[in-house]
Order: sequence, then structure tokens, then C-alpha cells
Amino acid sequence: MIDIPALLAALPARIDAIVRSAASRTPDAPALVDAGRTLTYRDLAALVDRRAAQLRAHGVRPGDRVLLASENCADQVALIFAAASVDAWIVNVNPRLTAPELDAIRTHSGARIALYTAAVSPEAEAHAARARAAFDDGIMIGPPDDDCAPADEGDVAALVYTTGTTGQPKGVMLSHRSLLFVAAVSSRLRGLVPADRAWGVLPISHVYGLTSVMLGTLSAGACLHLAPRFTPEGMLAAIRDDGLSIVQGVPAMYARLLELVGADARLPSRLRFAYAGGSPLDPALKASVERLLGVPLHNGYGLSEAAPTVSQTRLDAPRADTSVGQPIPGVEARVVDKDGRAVADGDAGELWVRGPNLMRGYYRDPAATNAALRPGGWLNTGDMARRDADGALFIVGRTKELIIRSGFNVFPLEVETVLNAHPGVTQSAVVGRTVADGNEEVIAFVHPDPRRPPDEAELRAWAAERLAPYKRPARIVMMDALPAAANGKVLKHVLKQRAAAM
Repeated sequence: MIDIPALLAALPARIDAIVRSAASRTPDAPALVDAGRTLTYRDLAALVDRRAAQLRAHGVRPGDRVLLASENCADQVALIFAAASVDAWIVNVNPRLTAPELDAIRTHSGARIALYTAAVSPEAEAHAARARAAFDDGIMIGPPDDDCAPADEGDVAALVYTTGTTGQPKGVMLSHRSLLFVAAVSSRLRGLVPADRAWGVLPISHVYGLTSVMLGTLSAGACLHLAPRFTPEGMLAAIRDDGLSIVQGVPAMYARLLELVGADARLPSRLRFAYAGGSPLDPALKASVERLLGVPLHNGYGLSEAAPTVSQTRLDAPRADTSVGQPIPGVEARVVDKDGRAVADGDAGELWVRGPNLMRGYYRDPAATNAALRPGGWLNTGDMARRDADGALFIVGRTKELIIRSGFNVFPLEVETVLNAHPGVTQSAVVGRTVADGNEEVIAFVHPDPRRPPDEAELRAWAAERLAPYKRPARIVMMDALPAAANGKVLKHVLKQRAAAM
């Protein structure tokens, strides 16, 4: 059991205390492995101090927003802690965003300064050149915005822009306390110890990579092996050759690994823990990954507004199903109807959560904040869930993704789970398309396994055996790859636009 009141009372004021505490306890322990170079906790603390001095020299003040366009690297990690140490807000963005997308975040956040780790990312280098950034001690720094005014929203550490899977990204204000709470609880639930080695390929520009992976690993004094980009070949090499004990990824990453090595392969490793999050996990993929890795594939659920972790399966009680587990200690969950009343166990409803992990709100968007944060400190996640009698949660879909077909409710996840179970499907995504009289039809986009791609007739027959007629796709569209954000989430708003144009 985790003593939550004691944990909360012991949390430091800022996230940079994670590095300083570890550097004091175990200065020579490895903290990061980056491009073959190992940084100890002493090295990392020194780099944080150097980057903090650099930010001050460029006029960064408490409450300023610092935009950082970077892929995973040691300088990115150090700059996140450096911004915290000067009481500025870090605004992490993935440099693979387009110029208009990055510019919109820069404008909305009112960032005083923008930094680019051009050495590890050609996209960051291109953004830096467009911004007329200058080289300074290994990173590119753009000219300051002298019109920027410091914010006064309390102890905000990070302004995280949602990935925009629905096309409407918002700036989520996360406090030092919320990030430190999730990092500490996640680390303890995974039983992390200093001897652990974790794979750090999930983008630190996204809250999953920032909190659960980066902060969670370092808060335990463990070592994080950084990788700037995912490839299935890189994942295979990391598990096989780098002595990893922890691997975390989104389901699409595991699907690509299986596509590379084959469903019947077995991968010797030192892994003691594997985890999937960030998007729904289907049963067929879970079973295949567990055969490949020889360890249970744990599942969990979270969202940016919850910093991000809400629930996860227990390390000592792996599940055979695809439940996202029970709420983590200190976090409460309710499943409610459209009027906010609790529904019976087993029934689907909106998932509301509350706890020390919740956001302060959406930056400069009080209307969206009021819509998401409900009386009593509850956050309406916008996800549909059901709860078993033992308290385990199952995510059934997004509220806004629900398809109404001939008066029946169709949850895309249910259709995707059936399609993904076909041995010739790597990944699928299902959206609704409006047809006559406000009705909707089901459209499925499928990324086939190139070694044994099924044709549409085969998938239709497969779906017909397993889905009621109203749930069956009206169209099945084969794609070489599904459009995805840098964190692996499928961009369903892009697919909806494509479906609407059919």
C-alpha cells in the first residue's frame, strides 16, 4: 500500500528536485543513455544548472513560457528541469509538427523564447532556421518575445498541448505537484529501483513520455535509455541488446514489432515489466506481445488532463483481459450517465475522475475548463467506460466518437477489436460518416500486415461472423499506414475528413 497523505506531504516544490535529490544520493549512478553516451546523475544535475543559467541569460523569468521543440535527448531532459528551476513553464512540442501547428502553439502560449535541439532533429533545425534562431552552447535559441508577460497561475510546471486527435488541441496546465504525484505513484506501482533500465522512446514532448516514462524513471534513481524516434528495428535492438528491464509503449509500437519479427517469434530479454498505454489495447495484440516478450503486458489509461495516469493494472496481479486496471492510489473514478448520475457496474457511461493529478485548467480557455472540470473537483474525461464489480475499468470509446447507426450505438473500439484480431491486420481505426437523414455508417480504415494482407471480402466475412449487422463496416479502406501523431495515437479527425469525402 502507498500512504498517499505521506507521499503528498513529502513531495518537493518543483520537479527539478528529482535530479538534485538523486545527484545527492547516488551521484555516480547512470541517469541517461543518449546516443551511446552515459550521463550520471551528477552529470545531469550539472547540465541542468548550465541550461538554467543559459535561460536566465536570455531573459527568462518566473512565469514565462519556454517553448522547446525537441525529440528525445539529454538536452531536452535538462532543459525541462532547467525551466522548472527558474520557475518558468516548459511548453514541449514535437518538431515533427508542421510550421502552422507549431506557430499556433507559440502564439497561443505566449512563449517568451523558443529553443530547438537541432542536433538530434532535422525538423527542429528547419523550425529554428525559419525562426532565425542562433546557435548557443549546443542548442538553437530564437529571439525573445519582449511582449510576453509572465503568467500567474500558481505552480504550473508544464503547458502540454493535446495531440489534436480531434483536430482541436488545447493547452493543458499541469502543476509541479500533479507531475510529481504521478511520477512517484507510477514508479512505486511498477516497483522501480535504481538498477532498472527503462526504454525512453515515447516522445517526452507528450505527457505520457514526460511523466510516466521520464519523470517516473528518474524519480526512482533508475536509468533511462533515450531514443529520438521509434522504429521496430530500434525497439528490437533495445530489448535484445541494451539490458532493458522496463519497456513502455503504445499498442501500435508493439504491433509494428510483431510485424517485424513474426507472430511466432520469441524474444529473449531481461525484461521484468512491459506496459501499454496511450490508446486502446486489443486482446489479440496483448496475447501476441506476451508470447513474444515472455512477460505480462500491463495496460493502463490516462489523458493529458490527468498528468496523465488514471489507472493501471497491478504488477502483482496481471490480467488476461484488456482492462485498464483500477484507479491508481489517490485517484477516484466514477462512471456516470449524461446527467452525472452513477450507473450500475457493467453499464457504460462517461468516466469522471478526481485526484492530485488533475490539471489546473486549459490555458486561456475558461469555457473549455468549465466544461471539463465539474463541481466537486471532478474531471469529465470525455471517455466512455464500464466498471466491473472488482473496480476494474474498461474503456469502451470516446464520447465524441460514438456512431449512431439506425438508432443503435456503435462504439468504434468494439469494431476495431474485431478487425485487429484478424491475423492479417496490423492496426485499424473506425469512424462514422454522416449519410441521409442524419444517420451514420461505419467506415473502417485498415493497415494490413504486408506479409499476409487480407482483401476486403475476407475482412467483411470475418466481421460478419463476429458483429451484429448494424456494427459492420459499410466501407473497408486499406492503407499503408494510418495517420498518427508522434506519440502513436491515430488521428481520427483526419480519417473522418477522408471518410466524409468518399
